Amino acid sequence: MEGPLWTSTHAPSIEELPQAEVREHCRTLLEEPMNAFVYGPRGAGKTAAVGALARAAHDDPENDFVVINVDDLFAMTKSELEDDPRFGSFIDTTRRRTSSKADLVNHVLTEIASYPPVAGSYKTILLDDAGAMRQDFQQALRRVMERYHEATQFVLATRRPGAVIPPIRSRCYPVTVRAPTIEEIVGVLETICEREGVDRTADGLEYVAGYADGNLRRAILSAQTISVEADAITMETAYETLSAVETDDVAAEILQAAEEQRFQDARGLIDDQLIDEGYSGQELLGDLLGAARSRYTGDRLARVVELAADVDLDLETGTNDRIHLAHFVARLPAITG
Repeated sequence: MEGPLWTSTHAPSIEELPQAEVREHCRTLLEEPMNAFVYGPRGAGKTAAVGALARAAHDDPENDFVVINVDDLFAMTKSELEDDPRFGSFIDTTRRRTSSKADLVNHVLTEIASYPPVAGSYKTILLDDAGAMRQDFQQALRRVMERYHEATQFVLATRRPGAVIPPIRSRCYPVTVRAPTIEEIVGVLETICEREGVDRTADGLEYVAGYADGNLRRAILSAQTISVEADAITMETAYETLSAVETDDVAAEILQAAEEQRFQDARGLIDDQLIDEGYSGQELLGDLLGAARSRYTGDRLARVVELAADVDLDLETGTNDRIHLAHFVARLPAITG
């Protein structure tokens, strides 16, 4: 899809968030800034809500709103942490050599929290996918939150609230972000289409909203796809366009890259699905297994299914989906060659 994504160009304000109760929670946090614990299903609008809150709260959100994907952070090597422009200024070569990765991550989080805001009286740090954080790091984070609470607002967002330790949850204002209804999604799409000058019909927008099944991000990107492929969003164009979308395209591309031992490409595609698209590790593994069933037969398929079963167990008991899926693609050439 060419051009900027509508999810970015039409990032909502607080008043444009579809769920009334989420708007009310954001107003509460705007009036009385405090740490927040935001949880709900994939695509419900957790990150969008926190972004809307930060833009309303800060005169300089570019500098006083910091977004860190926890799973991405903990998957980085020490060299990658040093090279990342968000973290590199906190790490010198000596510290990188003499510190363990755990100490380095703790140092980065502490330094980010300790820096004063550029404008206003506090800054906001969003820890996205907070459930991926190991419990020892969560204990360290709790201490950082206590130490810098006066000038730093921590917001933890997750699909798995039970994975965050009670001492952190108890220090945060809880915000439940439920999946938006079809009517609420239609309202969002109507606003975006009006701004974009896209012709649409009511039944066309309702079809897109139903197709998204409560996933607001999917609904917005689906509407954008239809607007590119057709002159208007109608029931007919929505059905034709979305029916033509192959759900396993990315999964097939990951398998192809793994077979050709282009592991960096495969890991990049995995990161896109986990971080940008918001898939869980088990959801992506299911897509990979579905693509494998169309790609392999006999003993090769049986070996892939056996490998997938092992990785599924690792995903169930582990905390870093990226590592376990990378293990899956690394093993694939040996069992399918």
